[in-house]
Amino acid sequence: MSRYTGPRIKIVRRLGLLPGLTQKFSNRTTTPGQHGVDLSKTIQQPLLRNEYSFRLFQRQRLRFHYGVTERQLMSYYREAKRCQGSTGNLLLELLESRFDSTIFRLGFAPTIPAARQLINHGHFKINGKRVTIPSFLCQPGDKISIKENSKVKSQIQNFFNLLQERRNGILKRMEEARRTDIKIAVLIPNHLTVDPVTLEAKVIKRVQRNDIPLFVNELKVVEHYSR
Repeated sequence: MSRYTGPRIKIVRRLGLLPGLTQKFSNRTTTPGQHGVDLSKTIQQPLLRNEYSFRLFQRQRLRFHYGVTERQLMSYYREAKRCQGSTGNLLLELLESRFDSTIFRLGFAPTIPAARQLINHGHFKINGKRVTIPSFLCQPGDKISIKENSKVKSQIQNFFNLLQERRNGILKRMEEARRTDIKIAVLIPNHLTVDPVTLEAKVIKRVQRNDIPLFVNELKVVEHYSR
């Protein structure tokens, strides 16, 4: 199955908000199609009539958020299954450790597809070496920087500054409401650090499940592939 390149808002209407896929959202309350179901008048996920549909729904959310193909997702599942630990958490850790996912979480790109394009064009380096493979898995200790003569460095800076303003606004409202336990998708996760001036980032530790603000039941994805 090839990577999806169709209308993204259609996927958002069917699967819910996917910040990795697109920042757009739809005002429509019905699912796609001529006979779409009105979600505002029914229970959440009204089309999930059985357990198989629910597992398939969770798998689709995971696949479209990270922009991977079915074959890639299956490969990550097999890799997570070989490792010691929770297969679901390890699967999310592998997907979140991808280079394009890391660039997106740092705020250098508005979406994962945009981060993948920047990586393919060779605008980023890892440990001083240019890496053009979006599926490269970042390890603790890796240092990420922007290529010195990159023509889109100012654009990346604008992306980061815009997201930084959103982060500061959210943190301020969270402090006013005294809610410091909520995970927000636009906040930098604990396993990453970035210098706002030089835009040099570093992976300081392995990603944890609590640092992944994606509403998905990874155990159902594991059940889907292990059936």
